[in-house]
Amino acid sequence: MQSRDYPLAGSEWGLTPDPQSNMPRRARRWMGFAGAGTLIAVGYMDPGNWATAIAGGARYGYTLLCVVLLSSVMALLLQWLAARVGLVTGRDLAQLSRSQYSRRTSLALWVLCEIAIIACDLAEIVGSALALQLLFGLPLPVGVLFAGALAFALLGLQGFGQRRLEGAVAALILLTAGCFAAQLALANPDWGAAAAGLRPRSEIVAQAGMLWLATGILGATVMPHNLYLHSALLRMRGEAMPERTPATLRHALRATHWDTALSLGFAFLINAALLILAACVFHASGNTSVESLGDAHKLLGNQWAGVMFAVALLACGLNSTVTATLAGQVTMEGFLNLRMKPWQRALITRTLALIPALLIVGHGGEAQTTNLLIVSQVVLSLQLPFAVIPLVRFAGDAKLMGEWRARGALLAVAWLIAGAIVALNGILLWQTLTGRG
Repeated sequence: MQSRDYPLAGSEWGLTPDPQSNMPRRARRWMGFAGAGTLIAVGYMDPGNWATAIAGGARYGYTLLCVVLLSSVMALLLQWLAARVGLVTGRDLAQLSRSQYSRRTSLALWVLCEIAIIACDLAEIVGSALALQLLFGLPLPVGVLFAGALAFALLGLQGFGQRRLEGAVAALILLTAGCFAAQLALANPDWGAAAAGLRPRSEIVAQAGMLWLATGILGATVMPHNLYLHSALLRMRGEAMPERTPATLRHALRATHWDTALSLGFAFLINAALLILAACVFHASGNTSVESLGDAHKLLGNQWAGVMFAVALLACGLNSTVTATLAGQVTMEGFLNLRMKPWQRALITRTLALIPALLIVGHGGEAQTTNLLIVSQVVLSLQLPFAVIPLVRFAGDAKLMGEWRARGALLAVAWLIAGAIVALNGILLWQTLTGRG
């Protein structure tokens, strides 16, 4: 396909290398493919991940740390494949789905993806509103409006280039990391027990309640819209390459793999810190039924720890809404071949998420925030197979990927991971709808 069919070029996102830069050429080439993983990593630190990690740590201590590690490894491989597909084919996951499937199928995939993005965005706005309430005492409805405005302002940085937005997102991630490092220092966890929690145990499968939470952690890990977004970001970085040869493509893939591994490794540390904090503060003190983020804040027992908890929640919520909006932009363009200005897409997504968020918090208040997080995970679970299965199929397609296709053990592991995620998300959905676990 010609680039005119997909008009969002890398230069419009601030991705074209600056020939006047004083950086060595090799460093400029590496930096050209850094940053996409940062935007993807924030999807693994959203309020849905917070809810499952806190509930798991409070109820079972450090036991489920191995699940956090396993889910992070699974997510890493899928995100790596998404980036590889976008860079090699020059088309993102949404564009490939539109070209490889019938129009009816591609439209159905787009609708499912849009529903998932809106549901996820809704929970993230409410999570940000809860953080504003914890910090400043704002009523939740007012916090929802402020959270929407803050996210919209953050997205405005995209007008100055994608690098500015990536920098702001990275700064919020570092702020989150600093907050958790300080909280862990205050909590003084048992690091020996935490290390032991990285070892898988049979009791995770044997106990129904533990299996339910483990499934929730796995189900909340891989975000379908992150797969679409990652492939699109690398597709655009590929468009910005000055030359496209096997050697430059090999170099770009290597830089992308490192960027993805480091970013998702950092996200794993944040999620692990959440579970460790819940284990050493709540589980150790007998508060094993903590599931609400508001309750977790109240039970931290230290004023500064509570402030840092709320600040980190706000940073994660704002970051997650940014990536959800960007994902909505690229999926609409990819599935429908419809171009919208970033602020127009942001306004649509904000409105679609703000209205139900105001209705929910206005009617049910804080009591409904946890339920909202659960519902968002169920919606994501419904959509996940429709993103993972096409991704693995495209990654192993010799006609699309050529010599860069996934093959052999790599492809077998990818299909195994896809099948496991689909099955576990199905279990999560069934247990949620039937009220079990």
